[in-house]
Amino acid sequence: MRNKSYIILHNIRSAQNVGAIFRTADACGISKIYLSGYSSKPTDRFGREVTAISKTALGAEKDVAWEYFSQVGSIFKKLKKQGIEIIAVEQSENSTDYKKVKLKKDTAFIFGNEVKGISKTLLFKCDRIAEIPMLGKKESLNISVTVGIALFRILNI
Repeated sequence: MRNKSYIILHNIRSAQNVGAIFRTADACGISKIYLSGYSSKPTDRFGREVTAISKTALGAEKDVAWEYFSQVGSIFKKLKKQGIEIIAVEQSENSTDYKKVKLKKDTAFIFGNEVKGISKTLLFKCDRIAEIPMLGKKESLNISVTVGIALFRILNI
């Protein structure tokens, strides 16, 4: 039986990216998406569908469980208490090539803001950091593309 996998999306500014990530999460069998900070949620405060998410998620936002926390630290506390390993997908001096990451237990993957990424303070709280090498002139990929590449490879799908 495969370990459970989760996604944490912290301060994702684009609702379209959030929706695309819900579709990828569904394809990868992700158990739950945790949203934090100013990340868009599939429903607004009145429970109405957020069109920008539903257009790109194509219904996956209804199939993949999700939960919102204003503070990402609350998510970390909850998951660590459950013994879940937290892996940041980010560029860092302490990162490991994502192709070398082997999972040993239930894992949550955290992805940060499209421009600023994950703060060093938050990276310090992660168990590991995985990085997708960049060979071109640009230093990063679109976050929804990053999520797809990282999860399909690390989860061996």
